[in-house]
Amino acid sequence: MLPKKLIRAVILGPPASGKGTISNRISKQFNLKHLSAGDLLRSQIALETSAGMQAQKYIEKGNLVPDIVVVELISNELKELEKNGWVLDGYPRTIVQAKDLVKNYKIDAAICLDVPDDEIISRISGRWLHMPSGRVYNTEWNPPLIHGFDDPTGEPLIQRPDDHPGVIKRRLENYHRNMESILRMFYEEGILYKFRGRETNALWPLIKDQFNNIIKND
Repeated sequence: MLPKKLIRAVILGPPASGKGTISNRISKQFNLKHLSAGDLLRSQIALETSAGMQAQKYIEKGNLVPDIVVVELISNELKELEKNGWVLDGYPRTIVQAKDLVKNYKIDAAICLDVPDDEIISRISGRWLHMPSGRVYNTEWNPPLIHGFDDPTGEPLIQRPDDHPGVIKRRLENYHRNMESILRMFYEEGILYKFRGRETNALWPLIKDQFNNIIKND
C-alpha cells in the first residue's frame, strides 16, 4: 500500500526490542525510507569520523551520545529525504532530540515497542556479531553452526562492547529515564501507539493494522 502523502514515523523501544525489524517491514510494506540512528552512528565509528570517535567512547560505556552530535547527524540525513516519507528507527532518545524533531517535521506516528526488560537482557546477552558482514547470531534461537564463528566465512564472531551485561543494564536505565518524557510528549501530540509483547512476529500484524489506519485517516 502506498501512502497518498508523505508519512513520517518514529520507532521507539529499548535496545534489541525489534526496532530494526519492524522498521524494515514498515519501509517495505508502505514504501517509506528507513533511517536507523544506531546504524548511522556505527557507520560513523567504522569510518573513524570526528562524530564517530566522539560517539564511540559513550556507546562502549552504555551511555547516550551527546545530543549535539546525534541531532546534527540525523538532521543532515533527513535533509536528504525531504521529498520522501520515512520511518526513523531508534531516534529520538532524549527529550531534546524529540523537541528538535517535531519542531522541524510533522510526525504522523510514534510507534513504541514495549518489550519487558528480562526479554531484552536475554536477547542482548546471547547476541554475537560478524563485523565485516553485519550478520547477527543469537545463542538461544539463531546460533552459529560452530560456537563463536561465522557460518559462511568461519571468521570469529564478536560481542559488541555495548552488549556486555553491565553495559546492558546501564543502557536500559538510560532508556527508561529518558523515554518517559518523550512518550508523554508524543501522547500529548496524539500520535503515540504502544505495543507490548515479547515476540516481534506477534507485534507486527498489530503495528501493520495501526499503520494502515493512520494512513487512511491522515
